[in-house]
Amino acid sequence: MRLTTPTLLLDKKKTLNNIRRMVQKAKENGVRLRPHFKTHQSAQVGAWFREYNVDAITVSSLKMARYFANQGWKDIMVAFPANVLEMDSMNELAAHIKLHVLAVNVETVEALAIGLKHPVQIWVKIDTGYRRTGVLANDHKALDTIIQKIKESDKLQFAGFVVHDGHTYKQTDVYAIQTIHNTSVYLLQLLRERYIGQFPNLQLSIGDTPSCSILDTLTGVDEIRPGNFVFYDVMQQRIGSCSFDDVAVCMACPVVAKHPNRGEIIIYGGSVHFSKDALPLEDSSVIYGRVVEFTNDGWTTPVNGIDLVSLSQEHGVIKASPEQFEKYHIGDMIGILPVHSCLTADLMRGYMTTDGEILEHLSGVPQRELEIL
Repeated sequence: MRLTTPTLLLDKKKTLNNIRRMVQKAKENGVRLRPHFKTHQSAQVGAWFREYNVDAITVSSLKMARYFANQGWKDIMVAFPANVLEMDSMNELAAHIKLHVLAVNVETVEALAIGLKHPVQIWVKIDTGYRRTGVLANDHKALDTIIQKIKESDKLQFAGFVVHDGHTYKQTDVYAIQTIHNTSVYLLQLLRERYIGQFPNLQLSIGDTPSCSILDTLTGVDEIRPGNFVFYDVMQQRIGSCSFDDVAVCMACPVVAKHPNRGEIIIYGGSVHFSKDALPLEDSSVIYGRVVEFTNDGWTTPVNGIDLVSLSQEHGVIKASPEQFEKYHIGDMIGILPVHSCLTADLMRGYMTTDGEILEHLSGVPQRELEIL
């Protein structure tokens, strides 16, 4: 198939290798892998996980939960603080699947206790250092209040504690990532000791791609929830989570203009395709993607002397050395590895594999197809 507009290419072999490695790591550590599907948001990619006996997943919205429930997934965690305005959706899902939701305050628990019609697994989100949201691990007063409210409800079933170490994404040092992970596991284990008497089966869940990719030992918790690992990206390569050979998605963008006096190539591919996520360089400049060359079965690792340096809504500006500038002509397709594959995939609303197969993305599915479970 001839490409004519910005297209997100997906290398199925690399994706399957990424899945296989994480499944194996979870198995070696004796933890359950509950992968976060917000990165790919695709029924077809999700089905590839079933080949490795994955049966429990994480999503970031009730809409996403409904989409994957319609694909036959029966054990789904919505890893976002429960939005009590969506009570009807929670009830719809809980009638058909084992639904897990997150609470970060007692008000949410009280509303769920009143509004839910079916049993739901409740996880309390703990803030161990990311400082986005969650209950501090040492705020025992707040935790006691929340857990007591859960205990009093006949519909709420306390599942355990959940953590997302998002601050590992700002690290490039393995020891810093190890320290963040160890701190979270230690704090979670203290909480388990505090509440295990009331809830003998309470679980500990943690998930971030840097920790789960870089660290060999992931024991001390019951499950891990990485998501970005399925594709990886330029940011994860910088962190050390993967090599460029592991990055499984690549943008293909048409060359629409060239400016020899500036050494710039203009592409049809802007922030509405890549997002505005950027990677800072040592010279204080930033890049929005790394340029690769297409091969018969995929693409190369990034080439030197050429990078995506600026984005507006539809335009992308690529700065190129004279040698690289001469390689491209108007009408060529140029390959670019995204800085953040999750946002790029969400914006592109679908994939084309390197074999020419079209894969869907949740954002491209009509709302009417998400209504009936």
